[in-house]
Amino acid sequence: MQSLMLGIDGGGTHCRGRLTDSAGRLLAEAKGGPANVWSQFDAAIVAIEQVIEDLFTQANLPAEARDRTVIVAGLAGANVASVQTRLASWQPRCQARYLFTDVEIACAGAHAGAPGAVFIIGTGSQGAAWDGAHFTLLGGWGFALSDAGSGAILGQRALRLALLAHEEIVPGSALTQRIMASYQNSPEQLLIWSKQATPADWGRVVPEVFAAAQQGDVHGTALVQQCAADIVQMVQPLLARSHGKLALMGGLAEPIQAWLPADIAALLVPPQGDALSGAIRLATQFSLTLPA
Repeated sequence: MQSLMLGIDGGGTHCRGRLTDSAGRLLAEAKGGPANVWSQFDAAIVAIEQVIEDLFTQANLPAEARDRTVIVAGLAGANVASVQTRLASWQPRCQARYLFTDVEIACAGAHAGAPGAVFIIGTGSQGAAWDGAHFTLLGGWGFALSDAGSGAILGQRALRLALLAHEEIVPGSALTQRIMASYQNSPEQLLIWSKQATPADWGRVVPEVFAAAQQGDVHGTALVQQCAADIVQMVQPLLARSHGKLALMGGLAEPIQAWLPADIAALLVPPQGDALSGAIRLATQFSLTLPA
């Protein structure tokens, strides 16, 4: 019997899965909880396995079908060597399984397997370039050290600025006033919240920041411009490694484009497919090398 292809896109906000037959016909799609194997390894594995279970349930396939399934999982945090060591012990029932980062499968999807680069800007950020034989990764070292141009960093800057304005260290604006009002205008409430805040929590204010920037709010505009500058710094080396083919992906990809310099915006290409299509493409390629 022919192999089945199963793609997993495990990110810091949610995990998505797709199951197809060898001809690429869609059998099932599923979505689950966060799957960052660096920040929450055990919870991520649970989320991934639940998505896999949901895929086979939706497709109404017996357990034996897993023995002819090629799994390609692209996971946030899988670029960390210690995490790769832990992942070696994850052996789901399947014909074969291959592990990548989420940005690598996104790159494969964005350029339909051809050379090119992507910069993912969602809750976190990371870039990848594919030269036809190898991936080069840039960034992706987490909220505390990296994630330039991401929603989490933009959100954190917005809340920091709101606190500065609240204490009259800098002039306020409608944006900073609204942010502080959501914490009862209390620095203590903001402090208590921040102790438990995840990167996704920090990023929840991002739509409000963009809306404020579009309305001309001085702080909203400055925050978005700074985010755009961070993205330019990251994409320039990716462009050098990708023969000028670069796709932006993730939740900030569309709203930030209007704020990028014209010379950078002119070089961007639309992604041909998403991360799951990249995972399925890789799984299909790997299936051709497996023994019959």
